[in-house]
Amino acid sequence: MVFSPEGDCVARYDKIHLFRFDNGQEAFDESRVLQRGSQPQVFELASRDGHTWRIGLSICYDLRFPELYRLYAAQGADVLLVPSAFTYITGQAHWEVLLRARAIENQVFVMAAAQGGVHENGRRTWGHTLVCSPWGEVMGQLPQGSGVVLQDLAWDQITACRTKLPAL
Repeated sequence: MVFSPEGDCVARYDKIHLFRFDNGQEAFDESRVLQRGSQPQVFELASRDGHTWRIGLSICYDLRFPELYRLYAAQGADVLLVPSAFTYITGQAHWEVLLRARAIENQVFVMAAAQGGVHENGRRTWGHTLVCSPWGEVMGQLPQGSGVVLQDLAWDQITACRTKLPAL
């Protein structure tokens, strides 16, 4: 859910792709406790400089499905949000690669807040909060632990990327 400064709900997204994983040592199946969503969600956010950003919402495992993000790009998204809790195993192998790929493929900023550390039940999550540019560069990150990543996003980075490489 996304709330305005006044406290109004301006967008709600229910995760479309539920996570299932079993490597013989750990197993997860979100469909046992969650019902999948079906509606992609884009909302608008005005910045202090007067630009209105179009932001596409997703959650965690959705990251592995590029067609969702291409749909957001077709709907004019400039920024993709991907809050996540990747397992340590999948995060170590795929997290940064997938985030950078979604940014490059769609020529948008990607912002991914990520839960990391060891949980009460011993499960480890990867962490590594990242912000990627439309060119796929990591602009800011927080590898582990509590913290905040602050990153200025400039509309001209999107237009420069799309001018250099008109892929959309």
